Amino acid sequence: MKQYMKTLLFCVATSVLLSSCGEDFLYKAPQGSIDSEALANGEGVDLLVVNAYATLLSTEHKWGSSIFNWTFGGMYGGDANKGSDNNDQSVLNSMEVYTLLATNSYLDEKWNWVYIGSKRVAQALDLASKADDMDAKLKAIRMGELYFIRAVCYFEGVKVFGPNIPYIDEVQHAADNNPKVKNDRNIYPEILADVDRAISSLPDKPDAVGRAYSWAAKALKAKILMQQGEMAQAKSLLQDVIENGTTATGKKYALANDLTDNWDSYRDNTSPESIFEIQFSADGNNNGNQGMSLCYPHNTGAPGGCCGFYQPSYELANSYKVDANGLPFLNNEYRTGKSISDDAAQTVDPRLDFTMGRTGIPYKDYGPALDGWIRDKNNGGVFLPKKHVYSKAEGDAGLGRGNMSGNWAPGSAMNIQYLSVRDAMLLYAECLANDSELSKAMGLVNQIRKRAGLDVNVIRQENGTPAATYKVSEYPSSHAAFSDKATCIKAVRMERKLELAMEGSRWFDLVRWGGDYMAQQLNDYIDYERKFLGKFAGASKLPATKTMFPIPQNQIDMMGNDESGQPYLVQSAVWATK
Repeated sequence: MKQYMKTLLFCVATSVLLSSCGEDFLYKAPQGSIDSEALANGEGVDLLVVNAYATLLSTEHKWGSSIFNWTFGGMYGGDANKGSDNNDQSVLNSMEVYTLLATNSYLDEKWNWVYIGSKRVAQALDLASKADDMDAKLKAIRMGELYFIRAVCYFEGVKVFGPNIPYIDEVQHAADNNPKVKNDRNIYPEILADVDRAISSLPDKPDAVGRAYSWAAKALKAKILMQQGEMAQAKSLLQDVIENGTTATGKKYALANDLTDNWDSYRDNTSPESIFEIQFSADGNNNGNQGMSLCYPHNTGAPGGCCGFYQPSYELANSYKVDANGLPFLNNEYRTGKSISDDAAQTVDPRLDFTMGRTGIPYKDYGPALDGWIRDKNNGGVFLPKKHVYSKAEGDAGLGRGNMSGNWAPGSAMNIQYLSVRDAMLLYAECLANDSELSKAMGLVNQIRKRAGLDVNVIRQENGTPAATYKVSEYPSSHAAFSDKATCIKAVRMERKLELAMEGSRWFDLVRWGGDYMAQQLNDYIDYERKFLGKFAGASKLPATKTMFPIPQNQIDMMGNDESGQPYLVQSAVWATK
């Protein structure tokens, strides 16, 4: 892993030299001083492949481009409020209350990221095809990695902007530094073709952790198919991955007993739950998850120290309430009665305090979370982000610090699991529930819940006593979820909400489950959140038709019109200005 990171740092330096080759889609930059043909050899191709991986870090880009999707997936999906105060990054204010416009700069940042990745992959594929000195088997593997990266980039694009965005392959990129491609077709077939190429070319185990391999590509394909709504096709893939897959280090896939195995720099690439991790490091100013650098507790002495964004919502926090049997409330009963913020005696799922910080509850190894770590309670509420925040031990070891990103914002060497076993298991449970295989679906849900209740995952005070009243139980076979399909689906969806909270996936799940469902869930979220935060009084109710974000207006303007006067990029009708 350390050698890979050294290569990555060299690659980042290389990317600076190559970035003048027009990699930002929709604008034409001057040609670089490096002759690209000089890289048409094994060494050059390998550097360009790692340069393509560097796109996934988002370190040289903006917060809106983060592959963690804390804005588009987490905040927009109701997992979290913007946090911070009203004036900081005010561009997000409209997004969190669903009054978003196509001129929002975070949209532009995400769009640029997609096509920067596409361009880097295209450069590498083009030169790989000309590299006569490469071993044929190794060349096929490296090209498979590139197809995997391109599939990730475009998949991120369609998750945010919908499937009608331009797809640009290596031939088009090579022919034109500023390709003009319309968004008049669904590009899912092209994305799936890329991931199929990756599956057929990649080994079961990569030659270095952090690189793509066939099991990761299969898991990615299943996730793409699920987002597309093709559950029948995804089902067998998910089953294969879960039952037969192995990690990049050769471990059989399984749930880690300790939840912290998935959120700790010391345990990067070691969890049996890890399918594909985005590799971050602490040995350079720009390699420490810069995309999340706003999302730490605030003020001197707080973990990270800046900037108070991405605060868990009241709605999410109260979802962790459980009934007397230790089971979640599937019919929104958790929204009744007192909020857990006002009721210390409330029985909760222990994942609550693993997922978020609460005043007085131990926050990793920092001691009890403090009131002063919250930047503005009136704007962001009383809960703190936690999963991705580095521990004190990590900070003391130099694996996280308050000035890692741009010399002023926090950063961490902690990897992010872009693809995980917990996600795959719950996706498979959805497929099973959809096919009325209810006992099998609930068996997977119960595996997740059993892990959550293990003693190692209970947050404890310094004297060893549980920090709150915790209880989490498996569903008994007598529960309606084992016999009623609608109840089973509710249970699976609730488990995704609880298990994957604050991981940037909530909005995309809501969209997968249908526009009507998404709209109802977010409208209910607004109604609940406004009880605690006044800004939601002015929130808009999102219609069922808006299952994607608008194409950035800046991109539409820059692309202009074709020879017949028609725009290259056409805004979706549901976002078009009336």
